[in-house]
Amino acid sequence: MTSCHQEKKPNYRFFPNMYDGIGYETYQGADVFPNGMEAMSPVKGTIKRGWMPYTYSNTNEGYELAKKELKNPLEVTEAHLKKGKELYNIYCSVCHGKKGDGQGILVKREKFLGVPSYASRDLTQGSIYHVIYHGLNAMGSYAVQLDEKERWEV
Repeated sequence: MTSCHQEKKPNYRFFPNMYDGIGYETYQGADVFPNGMEAMSPVKGTIKRGWMPYTYSNTNEGYELAKKELKNPLEVTEAHLKKGKELYNIYCSVCHGKKGDGQGILVKREKFLGVPSYASRDLTQGSIYHVIYHGLNAMGSYAVQLDEKERWEV
């Protein structure tokens, strides 16, 4: 046991590659990988953690189907309502107004015209979610700004 501490008789390292790993750079060439590069494409059908595929297409038919079928999976709680109002005020009210009347600050400044009032629409939970996800007419998608839970809260 004392040989572990003697400089004249050091220990031997078996399998030194297990102690000193080979570090690959992200885009370096490497013969050990199928495409010759360290960075490989994800396996077909891979989805990122925490992301749920949205199967309703960005078409009028997809909108109508989402309007009819989609239901909010979140319970209606004070916490969700509070968070939804907060997110609405950040992302939606600038165009749609605090009351959903289509009279947000950008409309009042005449930056955007024709923003619809929610009162004039036949809206469902599914249609709102679909429009937040894909956008509609001049409104772009907010899928990047809001995750799935936040879209339902709005």
